[in-house]
Amino acid sequence: MARISGVDLPRRKRIEVGLTYIYGIGLSTSKRILQQLNIDPDIKTDDLTEGQINDIRKVIDSEYKVEGELRTEVSMNIKRLMDLGCYRGLRHRKSLPVRGQRTSTNARTRKGPRRSAVKKKSAAKKK
Repeated sequence: MARISGVDLPRRKRIEVGLTYIYGIGLSTSKRILQQLNIDPDIKTDDLTEGQINDIRKVIDSEYKVEGELRTEVSMNIKRLMDLGCYRGLRHRKSLPVRGQRTSTNARTRKGPRRSAVKKKSAAKKK
C-alpha cells in the first residue's frame, strides 16, 4: 500500500484517482504530477514501483502544499478574517453562509438542524 504525505492511497484504484485522496490534490493536479513524471495514469496504485512512489512523494513535498500544512493555512486565513471583523469574518463567526447565499430558507448545512420554538404553558389553564 502506497503512503504519501501521511495518507494511505486506496489499493485497487487508478493512481490518477488515488492521488486525489490527499487533501489539497484534485484531479487536475494529480494529472499534472503524473504527466511531469511520465507515469501512466491508468496504472493501479498497487502496481507502482517503490521508485515511482518516491518520485511522486518528492514532487508533492517540493511543489505543493498538502494535508496539515494546507489545513493550517486555511484555518489561519479564516481566523484572520474573524479577527479583522470584516463581513466574511463575521459570517464565519456566526456560522452563516459566507459567499452570498440566502438564509431565510435553505442554508441548513451551515446553520445546523432546525431548532423548534418552545411554547410556554398559558397561565389561564393553571388553577
